[in-house]
Amino acid sequence: MQAEPAHTHTHTHTHTSVLLEEALEALQPRGGTGFRALDCTLGAGGHAFGLLERSSPDGQLVGLDADPAALELARARLAPFGERASFLRSNFGDLADLGLEPMNAIVFDLGLSSMQLEISGRGFSFRVDEPLDMRFDPDGDEPSAAELLNTLGEAELERILKDNGEEPRARRVAREIVRRRPLQRTGELVGAVTAALGPARGRAHPATRTFQALRIAVNDELGALERGLDGGVRLLRPGGRIAVISFHSLEDRIVKWRFRGWAEQGLARVLTRKPVRPSATEAADNPRARSAKLRVAERSP
Repeated sequence: MQAEPAHTHTHTHTHTSVLLEEALEALQPRGGTGFRALDCTLGAGGHAFGLLERSSPDGQLVGLDADPAALELARARLAPFGERASFLRSNFGDLADLGLEPMNAIVFDLGLSSMQLEISGRGFSFRVDEPLDMRFDPDGDEPSAAELLNTLGEAELERILKDNGEEPRARRVAREIVRRRPLQRTGELVGAVTAALGPARGRAHPATRTFQALRIAVNDELGALERGLDGGVRLLRPGGRIAVISFHSLEDRIVKWRFRGWAEQGLARVLTRKPVRPSATEAADNPRARSAKLRVAERSP
């Protein structure tokens, strides 16, 4: 398992999902008929498994993921639940268009899974030399990371690094990327960033913010999150709950402001005045959990 720095916006789904207990407690899967849950970020199925396990024998769950490899993993993990689990290959940004039935519980777990980091071969990690793709859906028609890096102007690259990665020396990195083009592999991008910022010092790798920024741009993650939250709250039954686990301030800010907007419109009640953080034990056991925040809202009656 690679030890990525905590603020890389990554965590491991493979064995345990971050803040799993807290999210399940907040979502209140229960007995009784007709419980329906939606996992918008299925990954390897950690939250989905917990929701199905704790709901009544007729409880249903729909799991979304844009990544076909993740769906395959989750299908195997959720096989014991048979037809109670159904799967959709889709990005949660398209939630409003999927024609889903009303839900009692919706969960978004926004980190990258360890599977995507370690075995996807798609260039999500700066620790392995792979093609610079970074698309969650490898068959999607959006441009890959390499295409963005090699075609965008220096000013636009700088804006992406600043807005999506909060990289304080974005201009320097953008200039070095343009100087070294074309870049095709993660190793070449790491080389460009290290040349611009100097070698790794301390816990955080200098390429952390650049990789985060690019991945967010390739997958339009912040736009998808806004659309997904808006679609999600409208799918909730009265009294239904939505739980969102985020891993960096850009996402957490969107969730916080969306929830606040819903409360002002009378659409939902915010149940977490402050975000729930992982316990000291979880943070110590899983360094990727350190930056995680859980926010929960309940649809108004």
